Amino acid sequence: MLKKISDLHELAKKGKTRKLVLAAAHDANAMDAAINASKEGIIELIMVGDKKKIEEIASERNFAIDNMQIIDKPIAEEAAATSVKMVSNKEADILMKGNIGTAGLLRAVLNKEWGLRTGELLSHLAIFELPTYHKIIGLTDAAMNIAPDLNGKISLIRNSVNYFRSVGIDQPKVALLSAVETVNPDMQSTIDASIIAKMAHRKQIKNCIVDGPLAFDNAVSTKSAEIKKIESPVAGDVDILVGDDIDASNGLYKAFIYFAKAKCAAVIVGAAAPIVLTSRADNDETKLNSIAMAAAIN
Repeated sequence: MLKKISDLHELAKKGKTRKLVLAAAHDANAMDAAINASKEGIIELIMVGDKKKIEEIASERNFAIDNMQIIDKPIAEEAAATSVKMVSNKEADILMKGNIGTAGLLRAVLNKEWGLRTGELLSHLAIFELPTYHKIIGLTDAAMNIAPDLNGKISLIRNSVNYFRSVGIDQPKVALLSAVETVNPDMQSTIDASIIAKMAHRKQIKNCIVDGPLAFDNAVSTKSAEIKKIESPVAGDVDILVGDDIDASNGLYKAFIYFAKAKCAAVIVGAAAPIVLTSRADNDETKLNSIAMAAAIN
C-alpha cells in the first residue's frame, strides 16, 4: 500500500519492468528525468525523436544511451504519433512528453483511430507527502481541466479513485472542496458537491467514500470538523481532494510544494495508459517521483 512517496519507487520495481516511451525525446530536461528513472530500475526507456539531437544531448550531459532503443523521428508530431501508437499496441506502458507542446501530444493521445481514449476525461492527479498530514494525499485537477462541470468532476473522481486502488488503497475517501461546508444555491461548487456526494452514497460512483461540500480545513482536520459540528466519514481523513476549478487546485498544489515543502508526484490519468508531463519548474526529485507514479500502477 502507498504510505509515502518513496513507496512509489518500490511499487514500480515490482514485477515486470514497465516500458516508458519518451515522445520527441530530444529534450535535455525530459531525457535527464527518464534516464535517471532507467538507472534506478523504475522503467525501461524507449526514445522517439530526432536521433542526432538525442545523441548530441547525451554527449553534452554524459548520458549513457548506448543500450537504449532510439527511434529516429525528427518531426515532433510524428514522434508523438509513433509513441502513442506504441502504447496503444502494448509495445510500451507509459507515455512521457519530451520536446513537444502539451496540445500536440494530446492530439495524438486523443486520435480516434489509434489514440488512448477510454471515455473518461483526461485529468491531472498529484499526490503529496506532507509533514503536516498523516498519510499520502491526492489532489485533482491542478493542470488539465479548467472548470469541470458536474460530469467532469465525476470523471476526475473516477480517474483518481482508479489510480489509488491500483496502488493498494481500496476505498479512498474523497472530498469535494468549496469555500464553505453547507449547500448554498448561489455557489455552484456546493451544489455540484452535494449532488456527487449523494450519487456516491447511492453507489452511482463506486469504490470510494465521497463527501462535500467541505472547506479545505474540514477535509484535512478532524478538529476543525468537530468545532463546526460536521459529521463526515471523510473529514480529517481524506485521501483525494477535488478542487472546484483549476485556479483553486493549482493554488493548493503550489502551496503544498512551496510553503509546506511537500514531496510530490503527478501524472495524467484517464487515458488507456498513464502520461507523464513534467514541468521545467519541477525539481529532479518530483520528475523522478512522477515517472515512478506512472510505473507503480499494477
